[in-house]
Amino acid sequence: MDAKSVAWLTAAEIARAVYAGELDRQDVVACHMERISSLNPRLSAFTHISDHPSAGGGPLGAVTIGVKDTQPVAGMPWTWGSRKWRDRVAEFDAIVVTNARAAGAAIVGKTNTPELAASVGTVNDLFPPTQNPWRPGWTPGGSSGGSGAAVAAGLCTIAFGDDMGGSIRIPASCCGVAGLRPSPDVVPTEVPSPIRLSCRGPLARSVADLRLAMEVMTGQAAPARTEPRALHVAVVRDTPVAVDPACVAACERAAAALQAAGHTVEPASWDPMPVARAYQVVRPVSLSNMPGEPGEYGEPVAHLIARGRSFGVGQYLDAFTGGLSAARLLHRIEERCDAILTPTLGRLPMPIGEVPAFLEEAWCEYTQFVLPVSFAGLPAVSVPAGLHDGLPVGVQLVGRDRQEWDLLDLAQELESAPGFGFQRPPGWD
Repeated sequence: MDAKSVAWLTAAEIARAVYAGELDRQDVVACHMERISSLNPRLSAFTHISDHPSAGGGPLGAVTIGVKDTQPVAGMPWTWGSRKWRDRVAEFDAIVVTNARAAGAAIVGKTNTPELAASVGTVNDLFPPTQNPWRPGWTPGGSSGGSGAAVAAGLCTIAFGDDMGGSIRIPASCCGVAGLRPSPDVVPTEVPSPIRLSCRGPLARSVADLRLAMEVMTGQAAPARTEPRALHVAVVRDTPVAVDPACVAACERAAAALQAAGHTVEPASWDPMPVARAYQVVRPVSLSNMPGEPGEYGEPVAHLIARGRSFGVGQYLDAFTGGLSAARLLHRIEERCDAILTPTLGRLPMPIGEVPAFLEEAWCEYTQFVLPVSFAGLPAVSVPAGLHDGLPVGVQLVGRDRQEWDLLDLAQELESAPGFGFQRPPGWD
């Protein structure tokens, strides 16, 4: 098998090729390690590269995985993109990493993240900014931007990320890959989030690979896929916040594709601002217990830590309760519909220097479709929906609580429609 084509194989394709004797398990690992060595200097997706990764047997045998630097991998740096943790080396594996190794996957390295994952771009003081594989100098999204860029550029098969306010779905949309935010507590973690907003999940070049990754991350087998049934899908067409016309157009194309597949679509309204206002309090407070003084961190995070420490308990509880109450809108929509369709983002990818400042007004517009889902505690997947002016655009499908497998079935159906699904970015072959 041609070495270049090996880089872009999905996990399912790898398994078939290994079973047929067309591919040795270590061939995929060697291919991706060579690509990381030669291509990562201009992408900056990986912050640390494994010394001698090896593939084992099992459902992920020969599959390579990049792990976001918010998650520990024994013997590798665990910096969270912060100079505060510059010299920290993890002494243990995250639960999802342990599960992946047991399934035969090769962990090829750690992927870049903004400091403490507190940004919708991927820039920090320790490492070069991660680039968007589709256009140098443009953001890959964040905070799992290194993971999204690595998968999109063919440097690994799957990558692990985490998502509090959109941090898997934002880079999935910006980089043109698929990314799943599961329901809270579906994927195990050794460092639970006290506010239960952050969830670990996978990014991949196909929805089928998201399914396989979720099986491994959760330790649960997916149910057998059944014949698609006609669903009711709410399409968000009314929001008080501005949306880029290209994002709206992608959502309308997705609605048309679902309708052509036999599903019923109906319009829905969306107001993200009460949740955004809540997060402007909740997120700084979530960082307020970071050790040390704010000045020990980079300037943006230092500001967030100091701001978080300025809020009283009552202010925090009022904000969090208000955000949760506002997000009940999504549950009410799903009382009459099986799923919700939105653009993933309110804006297209932008130059790195123009990424909206975290929690500021432009950020509200950018994250208006992903953040309410986090507060609602529902699973959501970003599906690639083609290009606009040479840059990826994604659409988001939101499922019912803990119904990840049904959601992935619908996402896979949409992915198979013309104009949807992963495309290789130019210049990475």
